[in-house]
Amino acid sequence: MQKQAQGEKESMISNDISAELRARFAGCSSASISTQLIRRGLRNVAIRGVLPLRTDLAPMVGPAFTLRYVPAREDLDAYGSGGDPTNIQRQAIDLAPSGHVFVVDCREVTDVAGIGSILANRLMQRGLKGVVLDGGVRDTISLRETEFPIYCAGPSVPPNYAGHHAADMNVVVACGGVAVYPGDIIFGDAEAVVVIPRKLAEEIAIDAQEMERRERFLYKEIQAGRPIKGVYPPDEDTLRRYNLAKEAGDA
Repeated sequence: MQKQAQGEKESMISNDISAELRARFAGCSSASISTQLIRRGLRNVAIRGVLPLRTDLAPMVGPAFTLRYVPAREDLDAYGSGGDPTNIQRQAIDLAPSGHVFVVDCREVTDVAGIGSILANRLMQRGLKGVVLDGGVRDTISLRETEFPIYCAGPSVPPNYAGHHAADMNVVVACGGVAVYPGDIIFGDAEAVVVIPRKLAEEIAIDAQEMERRERFLYKEIQAGRPIKGVYPPDEDTLRRYNLAKEAGDA
């Protein structure tokens, strides 16, 4: 029965996104993406309480592969329990596909580590694009020396079995107050992590990229001394100037 359940989980793993979509998202920001989601009625999209260990990395983007923790129990979780072949955390580390983002539901428990440097490095070596967890991380000093994006609630020394038990993987989870479904697109930059429904990813990336381009033009308009009125939001005359600048390659 357990093997059957794991097989069903493996068959549900989402495909990676295209290189073209990744390139589009690389020209976006969490701010522009969240605005586009709000325009479509999705307001609860930014994972709360997490910050990047490094703010100088390129944006993180990829489909979500999830891990769900529940509170630890003493008869199941103790030192050495990670060697148990049925340990779902270890299974998830070696099952999460390349190109994905590892999202961990820590129940917003910040005084216990949800992951450390060895497991994070395993994910990095397997080609994942980053880790997001609404809990603590240990070994942050060594992890900051890598170029692997990690978004967390901050450093925490106690290992995961001091407070967490990995209960399930590749299921719907709550991370920082946001529902994350397997395959949702996770975008993270120096400011925030945003969850994008997979079915909206293409149109969000296109519109957010255009929004970034237009707002760079509007920013220059304000720098040139124009008033807010008519520029932000842009009126017909401002949009005309923007379209002319875009045609000329100046926007």
